Amino acid sequence: MYKKPCGVFDETYEQDSALVRTGYRWLMLVLLLACLFGVLPLFAGNYFMDAMINIAIMVIAALGLQIIIGFTGQVSLGHAAFMAVGAYTSAMLSTHLGMSFWIAMPLAALFAGLLGILIAMPALRIRGFYVAVTTLAAHYIIMWLILHGGNLTKGVSGMTAGEIRIGSFAFDNELKFYYLAMLFAATAVFLTSNMMRTKIGRAMIAVRDNDLAAEFMGINVFKTKVTAFFLSSLYAGVAGSLLAHYQGIITVDQFTLMDSIWMLAMLIIGGATITGAIMGVVFLKILQQVVLFGAPMIGHVFPIFAGSAVAAFMQIFFGAVIILFLIFEPRGLFHRWQITLSTFRLWPFPY
Repeated sequence: MYKKPCGVFDETYEQDSALVRTGYRWLMLVLLLACLFGVLPLFAGNYFMDAMINIAIMVIAALGLQIIIGFTGQVSLGHAAFMAVGAYTSAMLSTHLGMSFWIAMPLAALFAGLLGILIAMPALRIRGFYVAVTTLAAHYIIMWLILHGGNLTKGVSGMTAGEIRIGSFAFDNELKFYYLAMLFAATAVFLTSNMMRTKIGRAMIAVRDNDLAAEFMGINVFKTKVTAFFLSSLYAGVAGSLLAHYQGIITVDQFTLMDSIWMLAMLIIGGATITGAIMGVVFLKILQQVVLFGAPMIGHVFPIFAGSAVAAFMQIFFGAVIILFLIFEPRGLFHRWQITLSTFRLWPFPY
């Protein structure tokens, strides 16, 4: 007599460590990719495409921060500065030396990663608070160097970056750049997910959970933390390079300390996981658009927030959202999503 299985059982180690374990998840993944790369661009306008491009770029940056915070248990307050390093390095290579994006972007990402190692090394011998303070100081040092870079960085006037081209084909509008940015974001998600199945990924998790126990197990804690900072800064460099070439011109005002804090907020809201980082980015970006379009109504209902005061209201509102998540959903949207899925799996049983 045939017995219906009551769960998903793994018979080999490869099945247990697979990124996509079931046929249902494969189907959902294919449908998601078909929607992102096939259906969505057919019906979306330029404004929506622009929003999606910025989400894709921010997902890459947030995944880099997730490597430090979620996987290794460190804190960085200078992530936006490493994005600035990638953006300005790529822009300088393309503008001053005439390099193609496909050469400038890897070099910019590598430079951002090496700079991340250089900045983090003094503090990684200790932990926690000291790493946060070091990256905070690094933010102001990097911004000062960019502002006083003379003709190299163009200072306050802004740095231009060339178009991204493949031969005669140029990514010169929102639709074309959408496919490029989404491809980079999908690749970043795949590589980050796959990294957790490697030796260095498991070492990061061990260091996060208990660095003293990890050291007794033979893990080089310092090397693991340095690797995490290198990869995190490299991701930020890629995101910054994409942003520079998409917008065509960049200034230091695009990489403020508040941007680093908002990236931390994305991990708080979404949860310190890969999926949580994506959820946090999408949630905050959508919320930003809702507040932006609702600004006239907000100004009408609350006259104190009319005109330029709407920007202050947005800061207050986003701050309140983060506080509410810390109180009522400290493990983020991804945890709530897992609970919801478990509820549907067990329905109609209450246990």
